[in-house]
Amino acid sequence: MVQVRAVIFDLDGTLVDSAPDIHWAVNELLEMDGMAPLPLETVRGFVGGGVPLLIERVMGACGVPQGRFDDYAAAFMDIYGDCPAGLGVHYDGVESALDALWPMPLGLCTNKPLGPTRGVLAHMAWTERFGVIVAGDTLPVRKPDPAPLLLAVERIGGGAVFVGDSEVDAETAARAGVPFILFTGGYRKTPVAELPHLAAFDHWRDFSDTLARVARGG
Repeated sequence: MVQVRAVIFDLDGTLVDSAPDIHWAVNELLEMDGMAPLPLETVRGFVGGGVPLLIERVMGACGVPQGRFDDYAAAFMDIYGDCPAGLGVHYDGVESALDALWPMPLGLCTNKPLGPTRGVLAHMAWTERFGVIVAGDTLPVRKPDPAPLLLAVERIGGGAVFVGDSEVDAETAARAGVPFILFTGGYRKTPVAELPHLAAFDHWRDFSDTLARVARGG
């Protein structure tokens, strides 16, 4: 049986399909530099490790010298900034799943920087949903380092499970010793069976039952 008094979520690929927003910003960046755009699915595959890793992957895919990393990263943040393009959507069933958790404390642990995170929350009308937010620039390290998740658990008061979609999230939870529930409909590339997790669900309509089984130890 797992004590479940709070739930901490990843954001991109877990609650929100933000790849369209990120894709738009990446291609705006590339256009400014006279580069050809990247397909959506290519950029989707780059999401999950935070902005620095995203930019490294974009530059590698486009043959941009790594010596230009600082310029590219700064330009990307200027574009993406606090105002994503509004192209991203939450996954089907997320709103109802979050509503069903009330009044349980909810938090976010994401590799997205705080400014864009708040922009996404405002776009989704979720500004008041999450009492704890640990973003990609809250600490000097990002997931899969366990420190951001451990900080989120501490701030939320303990007794939390972590819900995420990716290899990064699974590794973070394992290293932090936090029970992990895997949403299989996000940006994951590895087979489900190869990722450490306590439970998994395919659609957000199934989340409440999944969480209840975890709490019962089933």
